Amino acid sequence: MTKTSLQFSFYTILFLLLFSQANSQLINEQEQAILLNLKKHWKNPQPLSQWTSSNSSHCTWPNITCNTDGSVTGISLQNMNITGTVPPFICDLKNLTTLDLSFNYMTSNGFPTALYNCSKLQYLDLSQNYFAGTVPNDIHQMARLRQLNIGANSFSGNIPPSIGRLTELRILQLFLIQFNGSFPPEIGNLSNLEVLELGAMTNITTTLPSEFTKLRKLKYLWVASSNLVGKIPDSIGEMAALEHLDLSMNNLSGNIPSGLFMLKNLSIVYLYKNKLSGEIPRVVEALNIDVLDLSENSLTGSIPDDFGRLTKLSGLSLYSNQLSGKIPDSIGRLPGLINFKLFNNKFSGTLSQDFGRYSMLELFQVASNYGLIGELPKHLGDNGRLLRVAAFDNNLNGELPKSLGNCNNLTFLDVHNNRFFGNVPSGLWTLLHLGILILSHNSFTGELPERLPRNLSRLEMSHNRFSGEISAGVSSAKNLVFLDASNNLLNGVIPQELTALPHLTTLLLDRNRLSGSLPSNILSWKSLNVLNLSRNAISGQIPEKFGSLPVLTVLDVSENQLFGEIPPELGLLTLNSLNLSSNHLTGRIPSAFENGAYANSFLNNTRLCANSPSLNIAKCDSKPQNSSKTLSKLVPWILGFVIPAALLGLVASFLVIRIYRKRKHGLDLTWELTSFQMLNFRESDILPGLTDNNVIGSGGSGKVYRVAINSSLKIVAVKKIWNNKRQEEKLEKEFLAEVKTLGSIRHFNIVNLLCCISSTHNSKLLVYEYLENRSLDLWLHGKSTTRASTGSGSVQHVVLDWPKRLQIAVGAARGLSYMHHDCSPPIVHRDVKSSNILLDYEFNAKIADFGLAKMLMKEGESATMSAFAGSFGYIAPEYAHTTRVSEKSDVYSFGVILLELATGRKACDGDENTSLAEWAWRRFQEGGPLVDALDEEVKELRYLDEMCCVFQLGIICTGILPSTRPSMKEVLKILLRWNQPPVFGEQNTAGE
Repeated sequence: MTKTSLQFSFYTILFLLLFSQANSQLINEQEQAILLNLKKHWKNPQPLSQWTSSNSSHCTWPNITCNTDGSVTGISLQNMNITGTVPPFICDLKNLTTLDLSFNYMTSNGFPTALYNCSKLQYLDLSQNYFAGTVPNDIHQMARLRQLNIGANSFSGNIPPSIGRLTELRILQLFLIQFNGSFPPEIGNLSNLEVLELGAMTNITTTLPSEFTKLRKLKYLWVASSNLVGKIPDSIGEMAALEHLDLSMNNLSGNIPSGLFMLKNLSIVYLYKNKLSGEIPRVVEALNIDVLDLSENSLTGSIPDDFGRLTKLSGLSLYSNQLSGKIPDSIGRLPGLINFKLFNNKFSGTLSQDFGRYSMLELFQVASNYGLIGELPKHLGDNGRLLRVAAFDNNLNGELPKSLGNCNNLTFLDVHNNRFFGNVPSGLWTLLHLGILILSHNSFTGELPERLPRNLSRLEMSHNRFSGEISAGVSSAKNLVFLDASNNLLNGVIPQELTALPHLTTLLLDRNRLSGSLPSNILSWKSLNVLNLSRNAISGQIPEKFGSLPVLTVLDVSENQLFGEIPPELGLLTLNSLNLSSNHLTGRIPSAFENGAYANSFLNNTRLCANSPSLNIAKCDSKPQNSSKTLSKLVPWILGFVIPAALLGLVASFLVIRIYRKRKHGLDLTWELTSFQMLNFRESDILPGLTDNNVIGSGGSGKVYRVAINSSLKIVAVKKIWNNKRQEEKLEKEFLAEVKTLGSIRHFNIVNLLCCISSTHNSKLLVYEYLENRSLDLWLHGKSTTRASTGSGSVQHVVLDWPKRLQIAVGAARGLSYMHHDCSPPIVHRDVKSSNILLDYEFNAKIADFGLAKMLMKEGESATMSAFAGSFGYIAPEYAHTTRVSEKSDVYSFGVILLELATGRKACDGDENTSLAEWAWRRFQEGGPLVDALDEEVKELRYLDEMCCVFQLGIICTGILPSTRPSMKEVLKILLRWNQPPVFGEQNTAGE
């Protein structure tokens, strides 16, 4: 090569290099300008504050990925609080392959088809936004897509069949979208697909297309809660790569295909809450199964013996089926077993003694099988990892395994209604975290320990043979709420230390051999509702301090050896049930008890007397006022005038009192009781308790009473709805129809409606279960019921900590989600607010007060009724121009509750002239630190992320447009990221 040629080549290369560098610099400048325009288009959100031209190369900006040439290949802006649309010029980034805009507030009217111009785009995630409209049928133009995620948006219409032409797809996620129609079988053509998510599509009713089983590379299939009907295709056994299968919470029927358990890679199987029937197929090849949940179906037959070959199995849930036979012993030897839930079946025979011996068992739940016999596995607690044991309602016997005393993490043990005997393992009484211990209806013996577990809140040990004295160490259980030790052989005196439990609401020590006197220093019993010490050998007088118990409503000290007069101070109590019968009491009955409601309260006390004949005891004597001589002179006058006048006055007074009482209590009415379950009371047990002293709440439609049933120790809440005008027949039928619907609901997070009592004068009584911890509103906003008395007589606010608040949010979301998505037709609450979220003794949330009273009011009839449903601060904005209610109206109100939980503020407490929702939205828009808005009383570093997320979720739920709000199912899914659902209770202690 000549020198001239070499020089030419050198300059050519140099020119090309310089041109390339110049061109590259030009492209970089253009791409930087595009990114800055994106930032401007999205109104400069704070998370993109570092996107500035002065901040070196855009390839160093947060959330940007470049190739070696400095060209943008990826934009990941997940959870950046971005609002607005996807601009067309984003596709001017010619090498863009990845775009993640998930978890923002982006909108559009239809799928952003401008993205078609991003010719190299492979990964697109638009999930958890507010994109609406339809997905076009030409979406197959995005031919290079390997991942498409548009889940949790507001798209509607049908899933376009052309989506089956995106043959490069590996991941397709279409969950939580209001699509209708059915699943297009064309999805089965996506031969490279590995992940398919079609869950939570509540508007679709469809079968699982058999074409889906052609997806031979599919590893993950999630189609839960999507109204699937029909059978699981038999050819599902041909999906050789399948690892994770979730078809739960649908309406699938028929048998489980035998081919399913021939899949060698299968690890997770969720088929719970369907209508599957037949027997469980044998496990042939699917030996890698880790979690198998077939609960809440109609499966019959026995558990196949080859389940003992599932050596990787960690969770087995078969509860609430009709399975029978013996539980294979080999399951107890599985080395990986952690969660074992087989309650509510028909299993029989003995349990393998190897449970807990070879695995780190945490949950062991075999309750309500009735046919199970023999002993609990002696190795159950060997590894000390147990959290919950539920074995109640069986025929188990023997002693409790001593290994249970080694389980320092045990929180729940319920073995009631079996045939256990012997002593309770001593280690159980010292477990630090034990909160609920239920031993009732067995034949246990031995004495109570010197001390009870510090965190114990509920102890039920009735109907056993426990003996000895109640130790003074009982006061160690400072959190004890419920103690039932009735029908045992306990003796000695009632220790004064028992009265030092400030949270105790129920104390049942009846049918024992207790002696001595009643405790007199009872000032700490500020929460005590029910006290039953009957059928013992207690003597002495009734202390007058019993009249100072502020919330006592049930007092039973009958069949003892009490003497002396009844303290008049007892008349200060608001007693729904009083029984002092079969003692040695003397003197006059306090005037407060001289009415028919206490007719059987004083029987078999021969030296008691009363002026009222309705009490079924002797009438008190009165001394003569005049000598016989004077009396004889007055006889003619008395006979001629005084007696007739007095009789006339008595008759008139009797009629007035009777009319007043009947009007007051509704006793002149004809009542009809409509029950929704087995009841142990009648309307006559309810009516006497409807007194002003028993009122625990009131509203525009009526009052709520706390009523104790005289025939038992049961306490109920009664909502009385009174309408002075006769109801139109149509509205009356609608009301009864809705009551019947609500009466049929059985959900752990919805208050149980026991019955409805209707009168001929259009009065309604709705009788609900009573919940000890009252309403969320009282706990959050410092009402009197959430304050504990101090020694000085002052009050101290009790704070509801963040874990309990999150637990309450999840429980309330479960209840509303069930109403909106699992009831047919859906039920809209119409008045969701914190005062309608009630809490049981474990702070489980239950939705209450479904606004039924509003159906009883004609328009304009009550000044206290709004023209629309709801309460100020919780009312969705759409009520400004329409009174139509929808599920999204409930979502708005629930969002306000989330804001209350996160901030501690009231719904109407934003700032001047604004509600909490408006205040929260403005704080969010201003971009300041969210932590400054959180409740200072519970704000801890370890909870800040969760609290901020709940605050943001509250803002999303209170969006102005109903279409932008998520569904309750979506809300629940988000909340469950931070709070795991209860592992037992398995709602209602046996299933949701």
